[in-house]
Order: sequence, then structure tokens, then C-alpha cells
Amino acid sequence: MPFDVQDLSGTFSVGDIAIALSLSFVLSAMIGWVYRFTHRNVSYSQSYVQTLVILGMLIALIMLVVGSNIARAFALVGALSVVRFRNAIKETRDVGFIFLVMGVGMAAGTRFYTLAVVAAVAISLIIVVMYRFNWFAASVQRQVVKVQVPPDGAYTESIQDVLIAHTSEFELVSMESIRGGALTELMYTVRLKKGHEPGRLISALSERTSGQRVTVLTGYDQTDL
Repeated sequence: MPFDVQDLSGTFSVGDIAIALSLSFVLSAMIGWVYRFTHRNVSYSQSYVQTLVILGMLIALIMLVVGSNIARAFALVGALSVVRFRNAIKETRDVGFIFLVMGVGMAAGTRFYTLAVVAAVAISLIIVVMYRFNWFAASVQRQVVKVQVPPDGAYTESIQDVLIAHTSEFELVSMESIRGGALTELMYTVRLKKGHEPGRLISALSERTSGQRVTVLTGYDQTDL
């Protein structure tokens, strides 16, 4: 029986391939720049942004392969189900950007070019506006205070006296024995009173801890003594 090779590339043209891949690249790169511009924290990863661009193009390619063929779609789902990704997502907004480039890649790969462009531009503008005007920011800023003291109940009461003087509210989150029981580490969430600086709180706590370490965490900034 003769060996028959069937090329299915005729279901889409070279122009379709070029447009889908080029458009998905441009739009995914734009989304990557938006992600970089609106990223606030220290967890920025160049590799993650490059992956966004690659993912957008890969989804476009996959949609070209699948087309309207249901059998190929189920075969693709079965093939991808064996893939396991173990990298933890550092921020919840990172997941949103992944879905955004996937949606743009799907639109480009299925030749909904106008939809891909309009959706990518509109959603990117919304992201920039939310970043620019700081939408949904919490008005209450809290700090985390970690204090190391000798394992004596009197020290705990002394620390609380300082917190009462410098904070409008505080809550003990954890109490842990460290250094083989030689010290106790207390962790509080606090809200500083208006006009009180973290440095003043650290100085006041240091006077009550017998020279042990005091740390105040505000967002991603750390001050300690």
C-alpha cells in the first residue's frame, strides 16, 4: 500500500499565518509594556513578560492548527493535560495578564483581527487608568511589627504599652519561641497614629526590649534596629 502524506496547510494561507503571528506578537508586546509600566512591587520578572509575548503567539498558532476541527481540539486538550506548571504566581494580577494575552492570541489565531486589536487596546487602557488614578486602594495603611524579647511576660505587657501609645489599633498575630527558647518573637499588625513615624515606634520599642531586634514592615519597605 503506498505511503500517503497529506498536507493540511491549505486550510489557511501564508498570509493568515503571517497576520495572526505578527498581530499576536505586537499586541502581546504592548500588553507586556503595560504590565511593566503598571507594576508596583519588587517582584517584577523580565522572564515573565517575555513569556507573555511567547504565550500570545503560541495560542495564535494553536488556534490556527485547531481551526474549526473538533477532533483536533479534543486531541489538543488531551496533549496539554499532561503538562504541569509548578511556578507560583507572585501576584493575582499576573494571572489576569496571562488570560489577557491568551484571549488576544485566540482572537488573532481564529482571524478575529478587529476583536483582538480592540480588546487588547481597551483592556490595556483600563489597566493604565486604574494604575494612574490608583483605583480601589485601601485608605487604611497597616504595618507589621516584629519584636524579639526575653521569654518573660513582663516584656509582653511593656511592648503593648508602647503600642497603645503609638498606634490607633494593634493585634497580636503570632508568638514564637526562637533561639532554643532564649527569646520570644512577637508579631503584631498595627495602624500607626497620625503623625507617628515608624522610626519613633522602633526607638520606643527598643527601650523596652533589652537591646533585642525590632522590625517594622510597611508594605515592601523594612525598617529595623
